[in-house]
Amino acid sequence: MKRQRRKTIEELEKNKLKIFAIDPASTLGWAISKLEYGTWDLKTRKDESIGMKLIRLRAKLKEINELYKPDIIVYERAAGQHKQAIIHQAKLIGIIEQWCEENKINYRAYSATEIKKYATGKGNAGKPLMIKAAQDKLSYTGNDDNEADALWILYLAKKDLSIK
Repeated sequence: MKRQRRKTIEELEKNKLKIFAIDPASTLGWAISKLEYGTWDLKTRKDESIGMKLIRLRAKLKEINELYKPDIIVYERAAGQHKQAIIHQAKLIGIIEQWCEENKINYRAYSATEIKKYATGKGNAGKPLMIKAAQDKLSYTGNDDNEADALWILYLAKKDLSIK
């Protein structure tokens, strides 16, 4: 069995870098391009353990890898004022990072402040302003903050990695 390795920066720059952006939450926002984005419902159902949410996330990451073969996964770093929400988000991020390591896919996190400042010029922008900015600047036609955030994470990563 041939051992898989991560691509080097030179290899990534030579080819078109495929970025997959994630806004980790129970309703997880994702984006691959300006036209390819959506949400995954990871919420636990009646009589399920919290682990089922994590299993669903792993299955979705596998599906994305088979369809798009991303070179890098970017996501919003866990933060906030509510302890339970931070713990929940950290568990999702743990699965994302573990899955990336297992599949030799690079990953990068951005803080909510970085994402909001890039999108709106205000590091403390609320959900409605983030959606409005995506509608105005990215021609986003939806009305979901998870999708809008994922799109902004994608475009911030493109800027950060100097990708058009």
